[in-house]
Amino acid sequence: MDLGKVVEYSADGKEIWSVAAPSAWAAVRLKNGNTLIGGNEKGYVREVNPKGETVWEMNKNDLPGIPLYTVQEVDRLANGNTLIDNWAGSLPIEDWPTAVQLIEVTPGKKVVWALRDWKTLGPASSTQLLDEPGVPENGGLQR
Repeated sequence: MDLGKVVEYSADGKEIWSVAAPSAWAAVRLKNGNTLIGGNEKGYVREVNPKGETVWEMNKNDLPGIPLYTVQEVDRLANGNTLIDNWAGSLPIEDWPTAVQLIEVTPGKKVVWALRDWKTLGPASSTQLLDEPGVPENGGLQR
């Protein structure tokens, strides 16, 4: 995070690929070869191609009424939508319950659903998808 980039390393520790990504928290290599990145302090989700070019992006205020605060985990679902874990850590603690915690958006940036359930989830910042096809242990998921 402090270096402001996402880096892929070989098994022997050599840098293979990198891209600028301020305060990146999560990076997921997608099946199409692109990388999905969640930005911690800046509140963004960005998909970059192998050349490092942004091909899709969602920023802090792109969803009316649902600001992105501290994006932790991001996942590309089998249906092509993106799941965003939106932690409220940048807000004062008393304002946390006002933040939406999970958001599914279409490639066109339309909200499919949004979840705010502080009583059950508390300050959770990650999810485990149980109904996506594939076997994670075999690289069958995109995350």
